[in-house]
Amino acid sequence: MKINRFMIAAPKSGSGKTMITCALLQLLKDSGKNVLSYKCGPDYIDPMFHKKVLGVPSKNLDTFFTDEKTTVQLFLDEKADGDFAVLEGVMGLYDGLGGIYEQGSSYHLAKVTQTPIILVVDAKGMGKSVLALIAGFLQYDTHHLIKGVLLNRMSKGYYDIIKPLIEKELSVKVVGYFPEQKDIGLSSRHLGLVMPDELSDIKKQLNETADRLKKTIDMDLFIDIAEAADEIGDSGSADVYNEKNIGNCDQNEFLQNKAINTVNIAVAMDEAFCFYYEDNLRILEKCGAQLQYFSPLHDTSLPEDCDAMLLGGGYPELYAKELSKNVSMLNAIKKAFRAGMPTVAECGGFMYLHTYIHNNTDTQNDVSVSQLVGALDGGCHFKGKLVRFGYIELAEKHSNFLAPNEKIKAHEFHYYDSTDNGADCIATKPATGRSYDCVISHDNYWLGFPHLYYPSNPHFAESLVRKSYEYRRNKNGKLL
Repeated sequence: MKINRFMIAAPKSGSGKTMITCALLQLLKDSGKNVLSYKCGPDYIDPMFHKKVLGVPSKNLDTFFTDEKTTVQLFLDEKADGDFAVLEGVMGLYDGLGGIYEQGSSYHLAKVTQTPIILVVDAKGMGKSVLALIAGFLQYDTHHLIKGVLLNRMSKGYYDIIKPLIEKELSVKVVGYFPEQKDIGLSSRHLGLVMPDELSDIKKQLNETADRLKKTIDMDLFIDIAEAADEIGDSGSADVYNEKNIGNCDQNEFLQNKAINTVNIAVAMDEAFCFYYEDNLRILEKCGAQLQYFSPLHDTSLPEDCDAMLLGGGYPELYAKELSKNVSMLNAIKKAFRAGMPTVAECGGFMYLHTYIHNNTDTQNDVSVSQLVGALDGGCHFKGKLVRFGYIELAEKHSNFLAPNEKIKAHEFHYYDSTDNGADCIATKPATGRSYDCVISHDNYWLGFPHLYYPSNPHFAESLVRKSYEYRRNKNGKLL
């Protein structure tokens, strides 16, 4: 399949990858390209910015979460010849698992998908030393994937001087530069960038960035690099969305139930809960679920006739007071949970199910306590620093959502901690082998801080959908 593509990567975080990527997506879209976007790694927020530009979901690709063949299959899923894909890297180009392994790095993803790389270098405060930096990255590039360099935060005057030196001495194309922008930028908070919906003028900012970038880059060279990417063939691996590859269940019974009725999974989606991997949602749909989105902030009840709840991550701590005032919704979720409705809650969703959240707003030690759902005893407290961070593999001590001896991969990133993080699963850090207990799991619920990636073990999604069928059947007293 011929997919025109390039990856925007950098030597380190904070180099301007997201702003440059969004501007390029806008320019490509304006030129009439059928543009696709991807984010390397487990980040939720950068894809939201991509979606703001494109108006279509942006997918995550991660070579820790899925093996190489499955990663390629996820990349190719529902793509057509001639599509134009932009992949945004994560951290530094070679920064992978544990900071030292190739797996999970931007470079590994580029290698697996045979994607040319544009290296965005933050050149502020550098002279000819920028050549040494670029040379080092080129030397490490054993597959010769770096096809261009963009110099960020550089003046036109110095760009005109340094560009010919780079191209002559390093034999790599310089695709342009971008002067420092003091009046536009994407601000950050403890989990990453501030979310796009919180920025009232984000669309204007991104359009302005695109207009400025267009004047300082060689867009034709970007397109040439993308169009020179090799064809990428089917990996030969099984489609992770194929029903025949989902679960160890009686396939005929599962498909028969699906044909008779589609179960409804209520998915929390608003300003407070919005961290979802696109492939997680799609795999639930392929398993036979209809997703019904609702807002714990603004709605007063769960969607009618729902059979399960999915409470994703986000920033409930920023909206704790508003969430606590929506008593009708709090009661509805608590009632459904106690009635045995299958529930998966991750990170922010897990926090929401507690009795309270102890919130330090960092303004002269202002501390507030907000009452939440109360489905779980105890509360969550702000720790002022990262409690858990990084990739893990999870195994259940007693099989509920996974088959015995199976694991699912996940990522943790939270500054709050619970009075009871659970002890029904064992989390193992893949880089060090260190392990610890976490997650509250039982027949019908899986609750904890880890963000799961379902394609790493589609049986988890199948289990949630099957439990939803069983709940619906029991609720109605018959098999629908």
